[in-house]
This record gives sequence, C-alpha cells and structure tokens, in this order.
Amino acid sequence: MEKIREKIEKVVINAGVGRQSQGANFKDKTLPEITKELAAITGQRPIHMPAKKSIAGFKTRVGDTIGIKITLRRNKMDDFLKRLIHVVLPRVKDFRGLSRKNVDKAGNLNIGLKDQLVFPEIDPNTSKVNFGMQITAVSKTKDRDKMLDFYKEIRVPLKAKEEKKKTKAKS
Repeated sequence: MEKIREKIEKVVINAGVGRQSQGANFKDKTLPEITKELAAITGQRPIHMPAKKSIAGFKTRVGDTIGIKITLRRNKMDDFLKRLIHVVLPRVKDFRGLSRKNVDKAGNLNIGLKDQLVFPEIDPNTSKVNFGMQITAVSKTKDRDKMLDFYKEIRVPLKAKEEKKKTKAKS
C-alpha cells in the first residue's frame, strides 16, 4: 500500500455535533459517546473543534464544541482507506457507487456518510448516538484526472462517466 502514500497526503474525518449540542446532557453523555465511537472507527482519539464566534440563530457560544476532527496519516490512513473501500462502502444502504463529482479539481476525494453504523467496529445494539461524518482524502497530486485514475486503480467504487440528463426539445 505504499502506492497510497505516494498519492494521498492524509485522510481527514469530520463529524459535526452542533445540532446535537442543543440536547440535554450533551457534554456529559452524548459528546463522550461520539468521541468513543470515532476513536473506535479510526484507531485514534479525535480533537474537539470549538466555535470561534457566538451565533444566536444557532444557539452557539464561543468555545462550545461544534465539531470533532481526526487526521490520519501513514499506516492508520492506509488501514482506514482499505476498510472504507472494501468493507464500509459496500455496507451502505442502496449504494450504487460514488459520483465522480466527489473528486474536486485538486483531486481530493470527499465522502459523506449519514450514519456511523456502517462501520463494523460499531455495534448497533449498544450505540446510543447517531451521527454522520465527512471523510476527505487529501491528494498530493493536485490533478483531478490523475487522481481519478488512481482512485479507480485502488478500487474506489466510482460510477462510470455520468450522462447529462436529456431535455425534451420544444417543438
């Protein structure tokens, strides 16, 4: 898997918890549970991202935890990407492949998961919280076409070229 390290710099996992922070016992029960589950998924303890500004509409204050972030590199990155591609994505309900639009112009692969229960490390019977996450594989090569070929080579399930929707011609 040295091939992955040549092309991918790091994998960043983000989980937003701003909406859940409004619930009762967030700091005592919910936040530690989310932290524990993300640590089990990635093998690394996440860091808590505080709010930089108070926003009344979102009921946030400066310093409130609004997100959790983990950055994986080297061996942990390799292991996580292998598990994501070969185990987790096939477990996603109604999964038909990732859109090519998930690869941005710099070659970064962005995947959003609505539920953490697709990871085999999480037991759905004992999980007390439900949260989604954003996974970003940051590329060293800043070329979208080269990275699309690379993702196909490491078997990331990308859809074939997407066809444009045909519109009816007015007559």
